[in-house]
Amino acid sequence: MSINSKPHPDSRPFIDYFYKWEHEKADQVYLRQPLGDTYIDYTWQEVGRQARSMAAYLRSLNLPRQSPIGLVSKNCPHWLIADIAILISGHISVPFYPTLTADQLHSVLEHSQCTVLFVGKVDNWSSMQTGVPTNVLCIAFPENQPDAKLRPWDDILTTYTPMIDSPKPKLDDLFTIVYTSGTTGTPKGVMLDYRAAAQVAEWARAKTFQDLVGARFFSYLPLCHVAERNIVEAIGLITGGTIYFVESLATFSKNLAAARPTHFLAVPRIWTKFQQGILANMPQARLDRLLRIPIVSSLVKRKIRQRLGLNDTVMILTGAAPTPIPLIRWFRRLGICIQENYGMTENLGAVSMMPADQIKDGTVGRVNDGMNVRIDPDTGEILTQAAWNMRGYYRDPELTAKTLTADNWLHTGDLGELDSEGYLRITGRLNDLYKSAKGEFISPAKLEFGFSENQLVDQICVLGPQLPQPIALLVLSEIGQKTHPGEVATSLTDTLTAFNNQLQAYERIKKVILVKDTWSVDNNLMTPTLKIKRKEIEKRYLSTINAWYDQDDVVVWEA
Repeated sequence: MSINSKPHPDSRPFIDYFYKWEHEKADQVYLRQPLGDTYIDYTWQEVGRQARSMAAYLRSLNLPRQSPIGLVSKNCPHWLIADIAILISGHISVPFYPTLTADQLHSVLEHSQCTVLFVGKVDNWSSMQTGVPTNVLCIAFPENQPDAKLRPWDDILTTYTPMIDSPKPKLDDLFTIVYTSGTTGTPKGVMLDYRAAAQVAEWARAKTFQDLVGARFFSYLPLCHVAERNIVEAIGLITGGTIYFVESLATFSKNLAAARPTHFLAVPRIWTKFQQGILANMPQARLDRLLRIPIVSSLVKRKIRQRLGLNDTVMILTGAAPTPIPLIRWFRRLGICIQENYGMTENLGAVSMMPADQIKDGTVGRVNDGMNVRIDPDTGEILTQAAWNMRGYYRDPELTAKTLTADNWLHTGDLGELDSEGYLRITGRLNDLYKSAKGEFISPAKLEFGFSENQLVDQICVLGPQLPQPIALLVLSEIGQKTHPGEVATSLTDTLTAFNNQLQAYERIKKVILVKDTWSVDNNLMTPTLKIKRKEIEKRYLSTINAWYDQDDVVVWEA
């Protein structure tokens, strides 16, 4: 089945909006960086001054037009100022994850052919910089420690006069090359042009964001990821809103509560953490009792939203990975309506969105205007076609041809179903499917959702290609870690039994393994956008999987 949507007319490059607000809101705050209990504020005029001086410097390098320029940093005001400078100077922005190793950074710099690299907030630059090719000029954000190998940002600003002209790129020019997070292998450089970015941003503005006076955004997910780039940078520019940044992981909750964003995006793991934090202060039984009392219920909901910093939100989105239905419904009871959004870097993350007034749980929303979707009848794979599909993979025509058909249908690699109302359901990943010993295909994602209502579970990964039946590796939540082991075993056994009764015999999970270490970006078991790396997890526990499987207990604890 296929859903065909009306295309959106061509729009203008969103850098035009920066020029607009730079003139009309010159003295108003655009970017806010927390520093303890205070803020460093950057007005539209100040951002323009710095970006235009940096653009003048980039122009002085006499690089060919549309040269790739790299950017590696955690989120901060200078990330966006550097990005704007790259665009103003007529070049292509190529952002990288700040968690890359030296070898990984070397690989993407070589592949992208960047000869200039902006270096910002990173945890271990002394280690990372060994991966920078000798021909790459590095520019340091002001947040960096002095380094003789990096040209200081402030030195450039004092040397170069801001560009006065406001060049406008062509819609067919490349806007950015976005390297994927490498969940399933080597990162790929996705080429996106100004036309694609403009159409998605204008669609979002017209259909979902509108022009909101006092729009505020909270930037903490990697800005090199397409979702943060869309929601925070592009929509922030279009609406003329204020962008607040997170200072550190330790101050996340404090910074979010202070920002009180009107638009907020979070990945499933963040929503799980929010839930665990709420339940740590108010156990589920007590929360249920209070929510049954009309007046008290309203007070409790408002208090929770205020503590989270979501009391002023008009749109709350989740994406990057499937969010369990029970988790979405749990927040809905608190008056927090989370809207699913589905897409990938290759289609600018804009395939479907859940309408706030027409929610259909179990789906990732309705297909967006301008987006065509069909399901491959043989494989069940989702294919998308839109004016904002990628141009292709940078310097990889062979992979481009495998992913993007001649008539612009993009193979997403996701499995799904499409209903008659245009709502899309995700059922798994094509690459995650494996054939059991009985010759039946198994989707790990489907099985992982079976534990989504158990609040003792923080993370889960179902494995089993080499086993007679699947097994589930679990990481306990903070609540689970504080629960008696006997109660944990009973709870997980009950969940497993109830869920297995709904499955085919070959799908049933044999046992649950409780592993010691949390999966994180630091130990390379999660991507920077907090999705599990299934292959890395399987590799880590491969030597002990068979021994766990052979134990008699249904719930096994890692020794």
